[in-house]
Amino acid sequence: MSIKTTKYQTADYLDSPEAIEAYLEAAFETNDTALIAAALGDVAKAEGIKKVADQSGLSRESLYRALSANGNPKLDTILKVLSSVGLTLTPRLNANS
Repeated sequence: MSIKTTKYQTADYLDSPEAIEAYLEAAFETNDTALIAAALGDVAKAEGIKKVADQSGLSRESLYRALSANGNPKLDTILKVLSSVGLTLTPRLNANS
């Protein structure tokens, strides 16, 4: 008997605004820019790349490129993607400071 497996897709589990917020918060806390870009890509996929592209004014191709683990999105791209999914980027004091 063989075991059937499917490829894990994070975007499949980002099914609520709260889940998206918690996921991105955890990604930003790492300070790992590649992880943050990839997490934003997962969120864009969960919301629908076409929808995010339309609402942000960016092309799907540029979103895929910028929001990959190898991407290096500009701040305006990050802000546009966050805005398109109903989030903002808000600074807060670091508890370790």
